[in-house]
Amino acid sequence: MKNSLYKILLAAVLGLSTIAPIATFAYYNTSTQVETSTSNLETKLLETIDADNMYNTIKHLSKTPRVAGSLQEAVAVQYIRKQFESYGYTTQVQVFTFDNYIEPHTIQLALDGFTQAMKPLAFEYSVDGEVSAEIISAGLGTVDEIKSLNLTGKIALMQRGDISFKEKIMNVTTKGAVGVIIYNNADGSILGSLGEENDTSVPAVLLTKTEGEALENHITKNPGKIAALQIKGAKTQNNTSHNVIATKKPSNLKKVSTNEVEKHDIIVIGSHHDSVKGAPGANDNASGTSITLELARVLKNVPSDTEIRFITFGAEEMGLIGSAHYVENLSDNDISRIVANFNLDMVGSNDAGDLILQTADNKSNFVIELAQEASTKLNGKPTPFNQGNNSDHVSFANVGIPAALFIHNPVEPWYHKPEDTVDKISKEKLQDVAEIISLSVWNQIHIDQYAQ
Repeated sequence: MKNSLYKILLAAVLGLSTIAPIATFAYYNTSTQVETSTSNLETKLLETIDADNMYNTIKHLSKTPRVAGSLQEAVAVQYIRKQFESYGYTTQVQVFTFDNYIEPHTIQLALDGFTQAMKPLAFEYSVDGEVSAEIISAGLGTVDEIKSLNLTGKIALMQRGDISFKEKIMNVTTKGAVGVIIYNNADGSILGSLGEENDTSVPAVLLTKTEGEALENHITKNPGKIAALQIKGAKTQNNTSHNVIATKKPSNLKKVSTNEVEKHDIIVIGSHHDSVKGAPGANDNASGTSITLELARVLKNVPSDTEIRFITFGAEEMGLIGSAHYVENLSDNDISRIVANFNLDMVGSNDAGDLILQTADNKSNFVIELAQEASTKLNGKPTPFNQGNNSDHVSFANVGIPAALFIHNPVEPWYHKPEDTVDKISKEKLQDVAEIISLSVWNQIHIDQYAQ
């Protein structure tokens, strides 16, 4: 899909020679023969990548949202498993549980004499409740700011800022507040989370800056007014999701006995397969899943001394839960042998920016080095990197594994929206990312092929 001088020259070489299938590797005695064969095989590997395969995978997966724990996610898991198996892999479906917050079906806020329309939103992990009490202004809700306030039996009205939503709520409930209203400190909509279920919490809602300021003005002029706050239907339930794992074992090693510790390196290529509620998730993240599957197909019969694990993770959108579960269950030996985690997330949108790499600590690592070498060879310049900690590479980085995210930045306008559909996917971007990663992996695993 690219016109780099590198690929043009190698294509010319291919036109003058007959190349054996990728699965057929021969060993040579001279460095010249080795170099020629390596280049030919490398080019053949890149040519095997099929953007149509990836696009069709996205088309299939993005027919419906795949929220973690839903029936639709379970159907996607089975599809991914069958695709891996069709390439000749024995797969493992790793089951894990997580707490899933169910949004309330009813959120109401009313105040005597206040006529402006309000559209309160519940926090993630807001609890059910119905209270009728006086609203009192509590500023930013800091300990110092509320120490002289009598909040017992009151609804505390606070502005966003300085401390977390959770801290604000804890501070005022410690002083007896029975309800909470927090409004934005900037224009626009507001979303918020309390981080986890809290049985001791009280009904809490969010308002826009305009709504909150109008409410502050009203209670200042009309102190002692009673408000009715109601949240119904909110609950936290235990749910189940899955990781799908296909492993390519080293082909050039003697079989390790059950009593012997494996010592070969491991590369993990992964993506999350779940999406958010209401979004079909073509780019986020059927695109990453499609490349993971395509690389599994392309690399299946490439001999190497390195193990490659292809994994799609569940519940990434719930807080990187699937990848965290996978890493937590790795042995110390496995962690010490994983030399690279390539994480694919949102890698196919026509309307996103250019490809970048992200690391959790904003520092280069082995994955960055491999990817920049490959992208320089393919595209004439290294793919830039910066800091990012919102995807599954973080779970690997947390235990010291070199890991990086592949993503296009800035993201598309319909990120996490119903418009994230397959018609907005770029085959060129899919091909580019798949080629960079396949060449990165090839550069790591083929080095020892001719040293026998």
